[in-house]
Amino acid sequence: MTVQKLIATHAADSGDKIFLIAPESGKHLSFSQLRDRVNEVSAHLDAMRCEAGEHVALFMDNGQWTATLFLALMASGRVVVPLNAIAGDAQLEYVLAHCDANFLFASPLYLKRARALGEKVERSISVITACPDQGPQWLTSVDHPKAALTDIDPEAAALLMYTSGTTGKPKGVLLSHRNVIAGGMNTVEAHALSREDRALCVLPLYHINAEIVTLIAPLISGGSVVMPHRFSAGAFWPLIRDHKCTWFSVVPTIVAYLLEQSERHNVMVRGNPDFSHVRFGRSASAALSASSHKSFEQEFGIALIETMGLTETAAQILSNPLPPFQVQYGSPGIAYRNTVKVVTENGEEAPRGESGELMVRGDNVMLEYYKNPEATQGALDTEGWLHTGDLGYQDEEGFFFITGRLKELIIKGGENVAPREIDDVLLKHPAVLEAAAFGIEDKHYGQEIVASVIFKSGKHASKEELIEFCSKDLGEYKAPRNIHVVYWLPRGPSGKVQRLKIADMLDELMINKSETIGRT
Repeated sequence: MTVQKLIATHAADSGDKIFLIAPESGKHLSFSQLRDRVNEVSAHLDAMRCEAGEHVALFMDNGQWTATLFLALMASGRVVVPLNAIAGDAQLEYVLAHCDANFLFASPLYLKRARALGEKVERSISVITACPDQGPQWLTSVDHPKAALTDIDPEAAALLMYTSGTTGKPKGVLLSHRNVIAGGMNTVEAHALSREDRALCVLPLYHINAEIVTLIAPLISGGSVVMPHRFSAGAFWPLIRDHKCTWFSVVPTIVAYLLEQSERHNVMVRGNPDFSHVRFGRSASAALSASSHKSFEQEFGIALIETMGLTETAAQILSNPLPPFQVQYGSPGIAYRNTVKVVTENGEEAPRGESGELMVRGDNVMLEYYKNPEATQGALDTEGWLHTGDLGYQDEEGFFFITGRLKELIIKGGENVAPREIDDVLLKHPAVLEAAAFGIEDKHYGQEIVASVIFKSGKHASKEELIEFCSKDLGEYKAPRNIHVVYWLPRGPSGKVQRLKIADMLDELMINKSETIGRT
């Protein structure tokens, strides 16, 4: 199966069925209209001498045409390269130079920046203005916009996604049509999605979660998706209510903002018949604390399913089961349609309950790191297992628990300390909205534990209170020595906090009231 065949099949079987809704414009896109747009995009690219197999970049905010171009580029045999809009210019310049795209679709919001970046790349890049709602301003005209497409091999490249680059330069994850479809199927099976389901997509389409989970998965199941321009805490529940969305996919940061908004404005969702159609919500892309998970379900009365995925695995690898089965709070769940195992330092599979590195194998695992054979060889073994770099363990019931990243592990006085353990305690404090622990060099212990927190609106806590709060739960040894109060945390495109960048970036971060609180 390929993206092209999926679109053609749905257009033939249920062409008039709505696939995508753009709430700001009120426009709907049916499966047959999507097929026609694929043909239109392909014809224009042919006229511009952009051949099948070429890479085409997207630098756009969400919208009906953003989703259309994302799908159409793959379905027409090109390779789509979404650019992370929140990345710095240096990173984007590197990605543009590395990805080999000669054409770049840019929305008006990013057009000036796109042209400036394109001029810094040695090869010539054609920048095409593309409104997320109205579509591209094509550089050429075509006489036959509905020309037949050439069949695509499932092993052909479809999507090139660049990782966040927590250390060094970002790596280009090259995914095939088989990978993309397998990633979407993992979501469909885990969440029992059908053609009757409708997703709300509030994550940006340069995010593997948005791309595979809330766009490809509904395409596979024959369902539909509502795609606003961006996330808004105030618009989130009205969108679900008005468009009868049956599920949604978010990240832990959004969970925190929705809870904070409800606390301030008393949002009435729980027990409200206007939301009886909602089956579940899902959280992924970063670890969801058990306290936040429980608070969300108690506040809104909607099951929240924690999952886990990677760019290298076309999103989802693990998921908690749907109700009525009991989720495991603090766990991203069990494996669906791919195989996941925990291995020790000697490469042996770890016994249940013993920590090690998670490894994944399945049709969803990437082809390679683009133009980086050394990194590819380091990540993929000869049997097709992917080293995820995530540390965790599997319990007796088969649920996986993630304790941190190999590169982010704090080693204090020879003892391994998982940063997430500290995050989870800080997030239990009523004043803390977000938290991220990390290690800094220390002449006595090798590394010392530090954390950064973002307070909820109107909330505050003293230095003694926060540190004592951690000490009671973790003990003095694991409690942070310092806690920095900040307005934001550095993140990659998947939403994960880049802990390794926090220490170096603290001088650039906006410190709340210029105050650093910590233990003396």
